[in-house]
Amino acid sequence: MLDIAVAKSALPKSGALVLLIPEGTTPDASTGALWKAADEATGGAISRALAVAEFTGKKGQATTILAPGAGLSRVIAIGLGKLEALTGHIAEAAGGSACAALSKEPAASIATAGLAPDIAASAALGAVLRAYRFDRYRTKEKAEDKPKLAKLTLLTDTPPKVKAAWTPLKGVAEGVFVARDLVSEPPNVLNPPEMAKRIEALSALGLKIEVLYPKDMKKLGFGALLGVAQGSAQEARTVIMHWNGAPSNKDAPLCFVGKGVTFDTGGISIKPAGGMEDMKWDMGGSGTVVGLMAALAGRKAKCNAIGLVGLVENMPDGNAQRPGDVVTTYSGQTVEVINTDAEGRLVLADVLWYAQQKYNPRFMIDLATLTGAMMVALGHEMAGFFANDDTIADQLFAAGKATGEGVWRMPLSDAYDKLIKSDIADMKNIGGRAGGAITAAQFIQRFVNNKPWIHIDIAGMAWSSKDTATIPKGATAFGVRLLDRMVADHYEA
Repeated sequence: MLDIAVAKSALPKSGALVLLIPEGTTPDASTGALWKAADEATGGAISRALAVAEFTGKKGQATTILAPGAGLSRVIAIGLGKLEALTGHIAEAAGGSACAALSKEPAASIATAGLAPDIAASAALGAVLRAYRFDRYRTKEKAEDKPKLAKLTLLTDTPPKVKAAWTPLKGVAEGVFVARDLVSEPPNVLNPPEMAKRIEALSALGLKIEVLYPKDMKKLGFGALLGVAQGSAQEARTVIMHWNGAPSNKDAPLCFVGKGVTFDTGGISIKPAGGMEDMKWDMGGSGTVVGLMAALAGRKAKCNAIGLVGLVENMPDGNAQRPGDVVTTYSGQTVEVINTDAEGRLVLADVLWYAQQKYNPRFMIDLATLTGAMMVALGHEMAGFFANDDTIADQLFAAGKATGEGVWRMPLSDAYDKLIKSDIADMKNIGGRAGGAITAAQFIQRFVNNKPWIHIDIAGMAWSSKDTATIPKGATAFGVRLLDRMVADHYEA
């Protein structure tokens, strides 16, 4: 992780300097103190360059000035937009943009004097998130292709306050990296038993970890989850993570459930070959839940939370589940399996029923890379969600606005529920092509037993095919910051 330091505001003697500039401000404004000092030290080089670039501080505007003098290797000016409209999310994007521009610098400083401590810390968070890199399997990368930035110093007039604001955000960033690492791993490495082992290692953060093995799940009656796993040589696991951070320790827990299909061939209903390699991230929902639990523990969240992940591999061997099979879920309800590639909802069915029966949670939120239909509906800009409770739905939506991890509420109704009626069982696992994301949610809703519940379909959000301000190409960890923010805003003592 990029090292973040906090220091008293002063013009650095060397290296790179980032100026975060609100729209319409000048070097004489409080936010421009270092701007003015740097400009004077460089004989006006910065002012001249910004004037030529017509830099005004508009949100997203950026200008780089190479070798301006005074020992500085470069100065990067990044616009924050109107000061009165400045949010943590905007500051994160600015920090991420700064990090991308600084990749060849071993160390750099960001001028944040005049900005609120939480805004300064958010800029650091954006830089840290953008600096993430999964390079475990690169063995011949040239030195010049590797990013050099290792340390970023926040220059501020209030170091203690900025440090205090940064500490919990660092815990969240570490949780994001846990999720990104898991989702980035190749499927020959990260199978269900291996992922369970990696989760167990998080007990070092203070999480209590339980693991259900196939014999445990068979005894309980996890017929749906085990049906998905039966075609694989890799045994299934269900892993339960407990964080008990509420001061009274008597609060009903918040429950988060993740789909963990570590590789999804589609089973007997096999997927096309093109793009199947992407199905290593079909465990993205479970990756988010693991990352969230690591974040809550890392920042010592004052809440009780339980994360549950059902881990399976969906493979098409001679023992694999067949289209037409009927399975009995942990709830006792039966499911006719029409398509073995609609397996994630079968995994969630057993784990969600177990969660509400075992822990009687305050609410349950599940995350899954569930349907291509959701990508058709919302693309890769936000995740769709379904809810049976307006209060938690509104809280989730607000957290999405605050963090930039956008979500959009989708409908549930009896009309859609009728589409999964089976002729020989209690239900079937698909309802046809039309409204596929909705009928999937209707299926999952049958296993929440009227508990307040949200289902988030992150199929379009778990992986990014391009770099964005705070997300390098690859695993996004979408949902970690979203749910952490929801918890922080509404459920901590």
